[in-house]
Amino acid sequence: MRVLILGGTQEARRLAAVLAGDPAVEVTVSLAGRVAQPRLPAGRLRVGGFGGAAGLADWLRAHPVDAVIDATHPFARSISVHAAEAAAALHLPLLALRRPGWAAVPGDRWHRADSLGHAAALLPALGQRVFLTIGRQEISVFAGLTGLWFLARSIEPPEPPLPPRTRVLLDRGPFTVAGERALLREHRIDVVVSKDSGGAATAAKLTAARELGLPVLLVRRPPLPAGVPVAADPAAAADWLRRLPPPGRG
Repeated sequence: MRVLILGGTQEARRLAAVLAGDPAVEVTVSLAGRVAQPRLPAGRLRVGGFGGAAGLADWLRAHPVDAVIDATHPFARSISVHAAEAAAALHLPLLALRRPGWAAVPGDRWHRADSLGHAAALLPALGQRVFLTIGRQEISVFAGLTGLWFLARSIEPPEPPLPPRTRVLLDRGPFTVAGERALLREHRIDVVVSKDSGGAATAAKLTAARELGLPVLLVRRPPLPAGVPVAADPAAAADWLRRLPPPGRG
């Protein structure tokens, strides 16, 4: 069984590690290449974009694959759409591996936004000193909010333009509640903005915000392409793969 994992997440690395130990499975992991020093997964590695759905389909024809697992970031909408289109064109089984989103608990002061643009519109009513944790590629959405101060955290330097009053913090999770609490206090943050990425690596900021009574503005995930089955964790994804008919007998 030859499987292509579209990776870049902790779940993708965990799944690759599980499957790499199975002699009946040949794993190739594809990374987008947006991070200069990514945490490398087990198995064969491919780095770089495919060139849309057509490019991915061409790659799949040139490198025969029996199944595709989309284990990209929950907000990587384009590659998920391309994967669905390419898999459908080649009649390949496709699974989306997505960790569940975060769930509010008593004491949380969460506000939901349908997009980053919607979040930018809601933000001025929620606070003036913003902890922005949305990655590095879309901070420009907030560039027009000249009256607010931002602490923008990302793994690598963000892409301009940035809001004029922005301090950039380069760091990579996992983070601790104590560390996040200290960070929020040090910079006098009064509102946190995040995508609903889910997972434990960056959840500490939500706990720290709750303890300090701060509002959190969460951006909802984009929907997955229709008809794509979903696994919530690597174990479920591995079970799905092993239940597929043997290659050539489906």
